[in-house]
Amino acid sequence: MTTNAQHKTPGTPKPLSGTVALVAGATRGGGRAIAVQLGAAGATVYVTGRTTRTHVSEVGRPTETIEETAELVTEAGGEGIAVPADHLQPDQVRALITRIDAEQGRLDVLVNSLWGGDHLLEFGVKMWDTDLEKGLRMLDLGIRSHAVTSSIALPLLIRRPGGLLVEMTDGTAEYNQRFRENFYYDLAKTAPIRMAFALAHDLEGTGCTAVALTPGFLRSEEMLDAFGVREDDWRDACAKEPHFAVAESPVYVGRAVAALAADPDRGRWNGQSLSSGQLAKVYGFTDADGSQPDAWGYFRDVVHGGADRPAEAYR
Repeated sequence: MTTNAQHKTPGTPKPLSGTVALVAGATRGGGRAIAVQLGAAGATVYVTGRTTRTHVSEVGRPTETIEETAELVTEAGGEGIAVPADHLQPDQVRALITRIDAEQGRLDVLVNSLWGGDHLLEFGVKMWDTDLEKGLRMLDLGIRSHAVTSSIALPLLIRRPGGLLVEMTDGTAEYNQRFRENFYYDLAKTAPIRMAFALAHDLEGTGCTAVALTPGFLRSEEMLDAFGVREDDWRDACAKEPHFAVAESPVYVGRAVAALAADPDRGRWNGQSLSSGQLAKVYGFTDADGSQPDAWGYFRDVVHGGADRPAEAYR
């Protein structure tokens, strides 16, 4: 199975036509790409976030907005609908789900891609030396927001069998057995994996599926800025960070979610921790450049395992 837009021919039915999706946290990065790829597969996609053309969130990146994401979804072939929402505010999430129900009468795909805490993160600092308010804010952004959204949205998702819940995180269950170098980040990125596992049990008998999904070394807008490169010259950053050679664009994880959503047998993944590179091997999709990066395999084997293999062997 493939969901790559470049492999479709004119007139080919889109695999997600009639599907209604909510990508919570779709302002930028993986969330934006997931929304766009769901749209490319024909879905109607509600995109939420805190940065709009009239309001900038604490992340402080004013040029990346939910309105732009919605426009990109529509340009890709779906229908993008931007709804400003702070997912730590239950009343705002309730209003969002009420709107989706009133306008569509269904919800088929829920993607919890909520985060926005990188600006709070300091690696190599002991838990007790970390600013407590910053640490607790990371837990709110990475855990509480997911719980609020699932609690309110799942009654609509489970109304019809076949629903898909994707808990986005950083790291696989296997990799996150390693300490993620910051107490609060470790909790924030391990919790969605356990959420998917627990929700898989709660979803038994509904015909719905819950999974955790991680990209690899993601070339998000923020990451490219940190290295001073653009998507068209990203390999220049490898001089500073050699492991960046296995990085992937956000398109890759977007195609992973679209492939999951289009798979009638997606229930086989219920409760599991998945990665973009893992799913690429199963579904046959590629990154935007035609490669199939396996960043977590590279980190397991080479970075931590000591294997003498080039990054290109994992592309």
